[in-house]
Formats: sequence, structure tokens, C-alpha cells
Amino acid sequence: MSARTVRFTGDEAVEVAHEPVPEVTPQTVLVETTYSGISAGTEGLVYRGDVPRPLQSAGTVQLLEEDFTYPVAYGYATVGRVVAVGEAIDDDWLDERVFAYAPHSSHVRASPAELVRIPDSIPSERAPLLANVETAVTLVLDANPAIGERVAVFGQGIVGLLVTGLLAESPLEDLVAVEPLAERRERARRMGASHAVPPDAGDPGRAIREAIGERVDGCLEVSGNPDALENAITATRYDGRVIVGSWYGTKPVDLPLGGRFHRSRIDVESSQVSTIAPRHRGRWSRERRHEVAWDWLESLPVGDLITHRIPVEEADRAYELLAEHPRDVGQMLLTYE
Repeated sequence: MSARTVRFTGDEAVEVAHEPVPEVTPQTVLVETTYSGISAGTEGLVYRGDVPRPLQSAGTVQLLEEDFTYPVAYGYATVGRVVAVGEAIDDDWLDERVFAYAPHSSHVRASPAELVRIPDSIPSERAPLLANVETAVTLVLDANPAIGERVAVFGQGIVGLLVTGLLAESPLEDLVAVEPLAERRERARRMGASHAVPPDAGDPGRAIREAIGERVDGCLEVSGNPDALENAITATRYDGRVIVGSWYGTKPVDLPLGGRFHRSRIDVESSQVSTIAPRHRGRWSRERRHEVAWDWLESLPVGDLITHRIPVEEADRAYELLAEHPRDVGQMLLTYE
């Protein structure tokens, strides 16, 4: 038996490498993978070669390779079952269902500290979404929505839809989803958006103003499109805030900051799931964030977000589909039978 690992070997080039199954060491366990989730935004950048190199991986993603120099294994949403434990590891880990921030591979060797136990109430097929729900939880924490505010979410891919679902449970006055694809706008409404509008290239803020009568107090930009950041700033009112969750990779961002932005005291802040914002660290830990994310993964209507299940041996087809037909792809899973 060999381990099958997905590797990016060049721009828009993917292979499945066959390697010996790693042996456990005294302090590690071996996980046999059931599913792994492809992140359309981040892995799309890796697939297209739009990632700055070298770029050190950091934060919660401890099982990744050191940088993005080809060939590279990448991914961070692996779900499986522990099939072997090292001699120093408690036997209660054996046969445990776990989540790992690990690249796409049929076998993952990790320490228990690098694994997250999956609650019994969460199906294994849904569990890879933990990474995206955790990202959405982080974005909402950083956005800090207040009662009665008006908020817009730019981009309704998987993360954007999950952010919309979380914000729909907040006591907001209006929640506007901004998304060019009609199918995704309809999903956003099902997730709880009070309005779902397409972006307006001629006047970026007009669609939102027509929907709610004014600009919003805050925007969350998770589209992955650099142009959307300008739109979000334009749609934000005086003393408002824009939370940027998108990773643009090497794509440049050209912002006209000499007009409303300069006069309106708009705050632009980055949000990234690998770390918890300093202002939250006294009360929030990774463990608490995991607990909250599992709870929301169980309660949010995420079943129809999973649109494709593709055997790992056909990983190249999965990434081609993601690149050529992105509007048809929701959450894509690689399977390991």
C-alpha cells in the first residue's frame, strides 16, 4: 500500500504522487484520509501560480511544507480516522475521527496537538468545511457587527456564504450580499441575506444604496477580486470599516484613496484565520474557536454547498474544473476510497 499525495508541480499542473505510507513515531499518530476539501480561492491561487514565492506557511497550518516553491503539497481541510498510534500516545486516539490542517493525502502523520477531534454529530463528509467555518467565525469576530448596523458581504463563494449565514443571526438592520453570479445571490438569500445584489462597475455603491437607501456601516470583502475592495470602500459610510478576508496573492490592488476614503475616516483592516486578532486573544483560543465553528457547522444549512466529490486519483480534473467552470463549483471534496 502506498500513500497518494496531491502535488502542484507548476502553473496549472497537478500530479498525484505515490509514496510509502509514513510510519508513526512514538509521539505521532497515522490518519487514513476519508475526505479533503479544496479551497477554491486559496488553492486556485496556488494552481495558477499567483502565490508570492517563497512565502512561509505559519499560524495554525503546521503540517504544510515550508514554502510555495514547486513541487508543493498544499491543502488544509483533511478529514479521516486514526489507524495507528505511537507508543507514547494514549490508545483512546485509535479509531478517532479527526480533522487535520494538512495537504491532500491519503495518509497523514501528525501529533495529536495538530489534530481536532470531530464531534459525533458532524458527518465526515461535512467536516472538511470546518476550515471555512472557522474562517467565517474569525471574520465576524473581526468585523464586530453591532445591533442595528447595516453590513455588506462582497463575494458569495463558500466563505462568503458562511459569513452571510453567521451575520444573518446578528441583530443587524440590513445584510446585503454583493455577488455577480445569480445562483450565488439566491444561495445568499437562503443563508439569510436581506438583500442580494450584483456589483455595479459604473457606480460601485449604487446597488447597495438602491437596496437599503444609504451606504453601509461595514463591509466584509471575501470575493478574492482586488476590484471588489474599491467597491467595498465606496459602499461604506463615514467612519465605517472594511474587513478584508480575501487573499489576492500576486494580483495587484489599485485603490483611489484621494477622495471619499481620505475624507470619510474609513478603516481598512485585514482578517486572517491563521491567527486570532490581538484584541481577542485574552478571551479567545483556537480551542474555543473550534467549538464555536463546530456548533455553527452543525446548525447552518450547508448541505447543498458541497457540489462535487472527485476521487483523489483525478485531482487534476478537479482543479481544471475549478479553473474553467468556477461558477458551477461550490465546495469540492476529494475522496479516498
